[in-house]
Amino acid sequence: MDLTDLVRAIFALALTLGLIGLAAVALRKYGPDAISRISAQKKKERRLRIVETLTLDPARRILIIECDGRERMILLGEGRLVADLPARADA
Repeated sequence: MDLTDLVRAIFALALTLGLIGLAAVALRKYGPDAISRISAQKKKERRLRIVETLTLDPARRILIIECDGRERMILLGEGRLVADLPARADA
């Protein structure tokens, strides 16, 4: 191994470490925040959302969900739907 091969290897190592450092700086500056801003712009209005959830016991849970402006109360138990009721008496 002569001097030119050694210089070439050191230069390649320095270039590789420099590119890794540049990528780290770019990721820190434009990383998660920029990605979340871009994805927030692409999201459309969702029709379904969970308003509230309450755990009754380890096997059962009550959810209030809203779909197209209407709220429903759902009782889930042991991985299956137990009851589906209107969330309010006027609904």
